[in-house]
Amino acid sequence: MLRLPRYIIYDILRNKIILAYTLLLFLISTGLFQLEENNDKALLGLLSVVLIVVPLVSLIFTTIHYYNSYEFMELLLSQPQSRWSILLSEYSGVAVSLLVAYGTGVGLPLLIYSPGPTGFYLLLAGLLLSLIFCSLAFLIAVLSRDKAKGIGIALLLWFYFALIYDGVLLLLLFSLSDYPLEKLTFLFSALNPIDLGRIFVMLKMDIGALMGYTGAVYKNFLGKETGILFTCLVNLVWVIVPLLLAKKIFNKKDM
Repeated sequence: MLRLPRYIIYDILRNKIILAYTLLLFLISTGLFQLEENNDKALLGLLSVVLIVVPLVSLIFTTIHYYNSYEFMELLLSQPQSRWSILLSEYSGVAVSLLVAYGTGVGLPLLIYSPGPTGFYLLLAGLLLSLIFCSLAFLIAVLSRDKAKGIGIALLLWFYFALIYDGVLLLLLFSLSDYPLEKLTFLFSALNPIDLGRIFVMLKMDIGALMGYTGAVYKNFLGKETGILFTCLVNLVWVIVPLLLAKKIFNKKDM
């Protein structure tokens, strides 16, 4: 059972894209800490980079890997292995590789320049985002057999979460400003894992002016520690649910 994930991890870790991704994160992280005398400013800059780059790379790389591995998975299906074990092996291999790349590229600079709790929460937020968007990419790839269509959907999903969602949410809150929407804000923020990642780190940094409306609501209604725990649980839901949906579709899919 473990031989297949080990083989996939070994193969992906030698991939030039993963190596370039690791190097890019390391150079950006180290550069921000060296350019900024204040570690908090460097962490804020690194957070912005993580919230944009990590979801994008996780989505696109995972989607492309799935399509490139399609013939390999067809070969495995001819062997006495369950579909779930094959899909889980592929997911584990990609996810672990992305986690290693992020942990090396961002984790090492954080350990050197900002080894405190805030750096740890930033590291954890990026790891969760890697797992979430890896799960979403598998769901997208399983749904669409066409490679170009799958990559296009992945890009649109990233564009929505990273750029469009906040604008739609602000417009909705502004239009319904006469109504008490504080409790609904929990639901709105839970629908965007990138927003959850930002709130997760901001709650620990306790920078009220930069937390945004949803972050302020989290802190006021849940408190700092409870808010962090809540975002962790919602992030885990984002990891598990898309993967289970991908499993259900993959089990019924005609390869």
